[in-house]
Amino acid sequence: VQLQASGGGLVQAGGSLRLSCVASSTISNFLNMDWYRQAPGKERELVATITAGGTANIANSVKGRFAIARDNAKNTLFLQMNGLKPEDTAVYYCKGRIWGLDVWGQGTLVTVSS
Repeated sequence: VQLQASGGGLVQAGGSLRLSCVASSTISNFLNMDWYRQAPGKERELVATITAGGTANIANSVKGRFAIARDNAKNTLFLQMNGLKPEDTAVYYCKGRIWGLDVWGQGTLVTVSS
């Protein structure tokens, strides 16, 4: 099982991006699915989680600006990012838990210019 993240890029502060994470297996088999990010020189942090039932939890640092969603029909996890700030600059990773294993995507770089 593999996860492929995409959608990162360079955006001005206040702009929006939508990240996608496509699974090689049906994502309905995944339990929780998450988005993490890692900024230069910082530890990886959890940004958002969505359960198999669709319950979402968003980190306080991005609450009100970011939203997580999963589309089982498209085998895709999304992260909608609005009102981006320079401090959101990081490599964003998707992760899913399936069959007792954590599967990570390769990361996609988001750069927010001021």
